[in-house]
Amino acid sequence: MRVLITGGAGCLGANLVEHLLARGDEISVIDTFTTSVREALPPAGSRLRVVAGSVTDAALVKAEVESFRPEAIIHAAASYKDPDDWAGDLEVNAAGTLNVVRAAEAAGGVRFLNLQTALCYGRPDVVPVAIDAPLRPFTSYGVSKVAGELYVLASGLDALSFRIANVTGPRLSIGPMPAFYSRLKAGKACFCSDTVRDFLDMQDFIRLIDLALVPGGPRGVFHASSGEGHSIREVYDGVSSYLGAEAPEPEVVPPGADDVAAVVLDPSGTEAAFGWKAEISFGESLKRMLAWYDVNGVHTVYGHVRPPAGYGS
Repeated sequence: MRVLITGGAGCLGANLVEHLLARGDEISVIDTFTTSVREALPPAGSRLRVVAGSVTDAALVKAEVESFRPEAIIHAAASYKDPDDWAGDLEVNAAGTLNVVRAAEAAGGVRFLNLQTALCYGRPDVVPVAIDAPLRPFTSYGVSKVAGELYVLASGLDALSFRIANVTGPRLSIGPMPAFYSRLKAGKACFCSDTVRDFLDMQDFIRLIDLALVPGGPRGVFHASSGEGHSIREVYDGVSSYLGAEAPEPEVVPPGADDVAAVVLDPSGTEAAFGWKAEISFGESLKRMLAWYDVNGVHTVYGHVRPPAGYGS
């Protein structure tokens, strides 16, 4: 296939590029390299083209779609690193998504995969969260991502939107795993928010994307998730045990004003529609992630949740 990936140098995007090239696809990447690096991608060649630019540039997006003629688009580009940048989030996550949707509509015949955040549900009443639970985002990131998803679903494209759990795998630079690994290696104190998350291994995620790329496949909204909840303290204990160091007892703090106590997504609809199920356990996925850091290190850690005072360095 010819697949265009926005945000293709990010964690999810770069892993998809690597996988799709290995299976023989032609790939075009659009990325600003704001929260990613060009080195995350292989050198451009006959089956990989890389465009440095933003989905906020409608003319650039339209020109690349017209030139490359993708059979599928995976929309992974997102603004998330600054909780106070409401205007930037809106421009990228909502207006930028609309630009990609319009370009896909004009091209015709495109299978469209939108990658959505589990934070679209805000603070859910019940976990695991059902796919038809109300959307109640309360952060700029969540609000703007919901707006973008609604544009995708309103477009009439051959489209689906994956509401995604915490995917763990190579190049991960957001969340507790890289934060704990880098801080404990440096002898720094850590805190654990008293929260629960749903972790999905990158290999399981990529298997699902392969199934979703088939033209004319299921449409609508689906969860990309394991359906299992694990506390952030479990992540800390797993990292400290892996490193084998005498780790200090972490401070456990309640969820902040911009955080959510528990997000676990019910994958049953996805399992039924795609004949797919997460296979790699939390423990195995964590070990794989930490082994990757051993070889490659941790780059800048980003997050859309503010840490408590005293943990900024």
